[in-house]
Amino acid sequence: MNASAGAVVAVAAMITAAGAFAGPMQAQPGISVTGGGLAEACSDAAKRGEFGFRVEQLCTSALDTEGMLPLDRAGTYVNRGILKLRSLKYDQATEDFDTAIRYKADFPEAYVNRGAAHIGAHRFTESVADLNRALELGVKEPEKAYYNRALAFEWLDNPKAAYLDYRKALELAPDWDLVKQQLERFVVSHAELRPPGAPSKPQNTTQPQNTTQPQTKP
Repeated sequence: MNASAGAVVAVAAMITAAGAFAGPMQAQPGISVTGGGLAEACSDAAKRGEFGFRVEQLCTSALDTEGMLPLDRAGTYVNRGILKLRSLKYDQATEDFDTAIRYKADFPEAYVNRGAAHIGAHRFTESVADLNRALELGVKEPEKAYYNRALAFEWLDNPKAAYLDYRKALELAPDWDLVKQQLERFVVSHAELRPPGAPSKPQNTTQPQNTTQPQTKP
C-alpha cells in the first residue's frame, strides 16, 4: 500500500455471509520430480490438480518402492500432501509436509503448503509462522503465500496485516480476481499522525481523510 509518509492507516474488514469472510486457501502446484516411474507420475498428478485416493496411493507406492535422492523424496511427500490438502485431509497433509521438511529443512514449498493446511485446520498462528518461513526461503508463486497469510491474519483479528498482504498479493498477480474480491470488503482511512515532539493540535481537528467504503459482496 502506498500510504503517504506520516500517515496512520486504520483498516477494518467488512464481515459478510454470516461472518464467513475468507475465500479458500491456495495450495501451491505440484513439485517436479523427474526420472520416470511412480514418483514422476505422482508429480504430474499433483501439477494437474488431481486428488483422491487413487493418486494418493500412486505417491505412496513411489515412496515405498522407489529409490530417490533426498530432494525428490521430499518433493514426493509434498506432492502427496498437496493431494491430501485438496481432499481436505489437513492433518494427514501436515504430516507429509513435516516429513518433507525433515528431508529438506529449507524447502519453501513444504512450508507454504503446510501453512495452507494449518489454515484448513484452524491453526492460524502456526500458519503465519510457516508462511513467513516460505517467503523468507523464496517460495515460487509468492502471491499465494501472501494471500494465505492474509486469510490467517483475518482469523487472528488483524485486519490491517491482512489488508497489506492482500495488496501485496494483488501487486504480484494483478489479474487475480479472488484477491480483488477480498480487498473490496475492506474500509481504509488515512489520518494525520503528529511526529514526536510536535505541538498537540486541538481536539477534533484531525479527521479521517479519503475514507472509502467499497460495496460488499453478498
